Amino acid sequence: MSAWNAIDNPVHIRPPAVAGTFYPADPDALHKEISGYMDAVDPALRRSAKENDPPIRAIIAPHAGYKYSAPVAASAYTFVEPLRKIISRVVLIGPSHRVGFDGLACSSAEAFDTPLGAVPVDVVTTRTLTKMPGVHIHDAAHAPEHGLEVHLPLLIHALGRTDEPGCVGFSIIPLLFGDVDDGVVAKVLDPFLDDEKTLTVISSDLSHYNDYATATALDRETADAIVDRRVDFITPDRACGHTCVRALLRCAQDRSLGVTEVDLRNSGDTAGRGEPGEPGEPGDSVVGYGAFIIR
Repeated sequence: MSAWNAIDNPVHIRPPAVAGTFYPADPDALHKEISGYMDAVDPALRRSAKENDPPIRAIIAPHAGYKYSAPVAASAYTFVEPLRKIISRVVLIGPSHRVGFDGLACSSAEAFDTPLGAVPVDVVTTRTLTKMPGVHIHDAAHAPEHGLEVHLPLLIHALGRTDEPGCVGFSIIPLLFGDVDDGVVAKVLDPFLDDEKTLTVISSDLSHYNDYATATALDRETADAIVDRRVDFITPDRACGHTCVRALLRCAQDRSLGVTEVDLRNSGDTAGRGEPGEPGEPGDSVVGYGAFIIR
């Protein structure tokens, strides 16, 4: 899809890598699917989100294929929707699943394309970040990565300006982490949490490929640790986005921000565990998903 629907001139665009696999490539189908997930969020949670006082500063939400993780992610994005007229920029950070590197990876792209339109990158701030230790441009890491991309249609749905067709209404700062200390990541994230017009989105799933009972117990422990801001408890086996989760929790501690769990399930709950003898049956491997808000 061309980026002309979101920006005035053709620029270096990062094309979608997983449209048509992780989520629908057709705009109408994608919009309908996301609307369905948002409408299915618990009514009590939706009422709480409308109050949104104090406004959230950040969310933690999962990044798998939509049929698996979007029902959980929608619970966090319910709290983003009331900020449509406030948020103008999103810091989007998660793990690099396919390319290994040291530090934090920015993108040189000036926009990330999606079936719902292209999302401009805050290139000025990105260039500033690359002056910090451990932060550099790494387009090869961003090119195949799904962990940030799957959040973009959800963000457009939640923050898009309905009065300006073709304008998503916000920019992004996309960041992937490789081998890097969470203290370094915390220094990068820290200033953004003081900007009421910037939302930070931490992209992370929880436990991977345990049986259903084990995953349920393990993710319960991890969710409690996230809410309690117990940084050292968040290890790679508990969250694939462990580094950026830990970094955000450090920032939350420094500001006395609270963390609230709004959803906790796994792929066995959302996509089903199947019938005996089928993939996904009880006892087969599942992936955990949690949604949290920080304010």
